[in-house]
Amino acid sequence: MSTAPPGTGTRRARKRDTSALAVASALTGLLAYVVFAVTTRTLGPSDAAPVSVLWTYWSFAGAALTFPIQHWVTSTVALHGEGSVRAAGRRVALVVAGVCVVAGLLAYAGRELLFHRDDLWFPMMVVLVTAGSAVVGLSRGGLAAHERFLALGVNLVGENALRCVLIGGLALAGVDSPVPYGLALVAGSLIVVVQPRALVFHAGGSTGGNALHFLTGSGVAQLLAQVVLTGGPVLLALTGGSAAQVTAMFAALALFRAPYLLALGVVSQLNGVVARVVARGDLSPLRRLRTLIGVGTVVAAALAGAVCTLLGPPVLRLVFGPDLSFGRLEAGVVGAACVVAVGNLVCTVTVMVRGRSPRLVVAWVAGLAVAAIAFVALLGIDPTDRASVAFLVAEVVAFAVLLREQTLGAGSTAPEPRT
Repeated sequence: MSTAPPGTGTRRARKRDTSALAVASALTGLLAYVVFAVTTRTLGPSDAAPVSVLWTYWSFAGAALTFPIQHWVTSTVALHGEGSVRAAGRRVALVVAGVCVVAGLLAYAGRELLFHRDDLWFPMMVVLVTAGSAVVGLSRGGLAAHERFLALGVNLVGENALRCVLIGGLALAGVDSPVPYGLALVAGSLIVVVQPRALVFHAGGSTGGNALHFLTGSGVAQLLAQVVLTGGPVLLALTGGSAAQVTAMFAALALFRAPYLLALGVVSQLNGVVARVVARGDLSPLRRLRTLIGVGTVVAAALAGAVCTLLGPPVLRLVFGPDLSFGRLEAGVVGAACVVAVGNLVCTVTVMVRGRSPRLVVAWVAGLAVAAIAFVALLGIDPTDRASVAFLVAEVVAFAVLLREQTLGAGSTAPEPRT
């Protein structure tokens, strides 16, 4: 006869699922490094530039489509049943199709600035990445809605593992055109065919919730945050940075974002903790958490800045190839900004659970506005320096706003509806 306390099995299962998702996040981040390291070493910094920009766009599409669609599916199935997702599917598909068309036309119009090419390959890949990001979000939402968290971990890892296998094959075959490497990035979305049942939603349950309203609201805040976190290479490409500078900035962000990628895997557990605190109506734990986040982020960012200043450039050359050039000052600034981004992620959870999602948009709009002023004020200095400082300024301003928001509005303790 078991003597384990009630609920022990459930707690163990939750810990197992959380650990699996954390490991999956770490592995998919590691595989991303491998993918781009192989691409950069094979093509060289200049020829790899269009792939860098495409990869950056993929991160934007993931923020604007994958995350919101995944979260919408999960919450809608829990509240209204699979039939509600099925009923809204056509409207969501039409919106995604419209986004694909707009993104493709913009990419085509700016193809020479963005990709340093005048053909249709990379604008076409922008369309495919957009559609693929939506389908991946739908698949992950289906897996999470049915609490298939181990399968969700496989989905996370499999996307970049597939890219790694394809790009490794291209490198071994001596392919030196960036187009096949871009197509390998696009092919990562095909991971959904491994778990086809996650894309099937049966009729039944109530029909409720405004899908487009939910997707728009949650997508804007995530997209703005992702623009700040990963937009450096695109900013450089659009403001006169060389192809080599674009690739170097992308490589630095890819390496220094490691703590953020790990935090993404475990922050869902914090969501539940904060929700229980909010439900009790006692916000004093959040005030203590605010102090911990504030002090911890400042100290960690200072340490990260110092370490990246000393070790960042040689480590970047070791990982991505000896031809890659990134200054010590830029490495320190980008490293510190990436740690502040982790603090922003934790703040985002506490603010969102308390039903203050509009304040997330305010924080990132403020961060982008002040960063734009800083970028213009530094006109005349090296483009990489300007982009690095703007990144840090945006993260710090958003952090200040979000940290303040954690304990404001104590009278409004109910989370906003997840419909």
